Amino acid sequence: MTSIPTRWLFLLGALIAIGPLSIDMYLPGFPLIEKSLGGHTGTAEFTLASFFIGLALGQLFYGPLSDRFGRRKPLLAGLVLYLIASVGCSQADSIPALAIWRFFQAFGGCAGMVITRAIVRDRCATREAARAFSMLMLVMGLAPILAPTLGGWVVGALDWRAVFALLAVFSLLCLAAVQFGLQETHDISHATPLRLAGILSDFRHLFANRAFLGYTLSGGLAMSGMFAYIAGSPFVLMELYGIPARHYGWIFGVNAFGLIAASQFNARNLKNCPPTLLLRRALWTPALAGTSLVVLGLVGWLPLPLLMAGFFMFVASLGYINPNSSAAALATHGQQAGTASALMGSIQFSLATLAGTLVGLLHDGTARPLVSVMAFCGVAAWLAHRKLVAPLES
Repeated sequence: MTSIPTRWLFLLGALIAIGPLSIDMYLPGFPLIEKSLGGHTGTAEFTLASFFIGLALGQLFYGPLSDRFGRRKPLLAGLVLYLIASVGCSQADSIPALAIWRFFQAFGGCAGMVITRAIVRDRCATREAARAFSMLMLVMGLAPILAPTLGGWVVGALDWRAVFALLAVFSLLCLAAVQFGLQETHDISHATPLRLAGILSDFRHLFANRAFLGYTLSGGLAMSGMFAYIAGSPFVLMELYGIPARHYGWIFGVNAFGLIAASQFNARNLKNCPPTLLLRRALWTPALAGTSLVVLGLVGWLPLPLLMAGFFMFVASLGYINPNSSAAALATHGQQAGTASALMGSIQFSLATLAGTLVGLLHDGTARPLVSVMAFCGVAAWLAHRKLVAPLES
């Protein structure tokens, strides 16, 4: 296997960016969406929930397709669906219609998330794959920072519908880039016919693989803690600690910078250390950060600097955890990289969505629900690796 050319990394980064751009760019337009479509306050959130459902289900769909028909064709089909759905979103005349179009937008856009990981696995050995994922973490760190700002500018200067028009243009550019600049990376000459029984059997075997399940859960549970932070930190920092709304973005940006910086350090460390070793060392960090915040909260002494330090440690550690857990989980599933990537993404995204929802359900007007969910995710990620993977590595 060889490393991925730089121009391919830019393209794969653009495909991965479709997810966070689609989630974050239209958030500043929620009040206008509800007003123009006749919805009540809070109804725009249904369009976000439908997008998450589409992401979770769609990933399971594209993985087996890409193993059977190659990476390019399902990716092109997904981008076409995303393009059509984006145009549909821009023309929606009600909240339910927008929610339906958002579901199909996610169902198409998630092709980039699944197939990008499979392409990296096709082209790279485990260590090189981890380095490639580390470089792609730049996108995952920058997109959530830049997307709301760009979306706010577009909504203010034009309208919320223009956000989806812009996403449609972006997907069209990605479609052209894939068509003319991305070669097929998967050999389908030995692919088995696509049957439901075979797909379910593949998923069952992946679930039974301790290494795959352990790496997937350790990465997914750690990522779930970050989703809990995203869901709960606005209330905790702005309402409880009095951080002005205009300054919250800077705090969010600092933590995202930590994630980006850690991922680039990880890429450098991979020259001398295997990804499995770096992952094992990094998993201590979210467990320690989360439990420390819980203990400080229980004793009634959780000043803002310590809270922010805990958040920073937790989020930054994902710069080591996500690339290495992804590379390790896909390492032994070359011919089924698409199916493995799909199952991994679906499991991880479902766990992350559950963690974010749990923070809201446990809301009690304090920081306890947030730090407790983060601590649980951090400790559970460490335990998943310890119980499922560590015995295999020793």
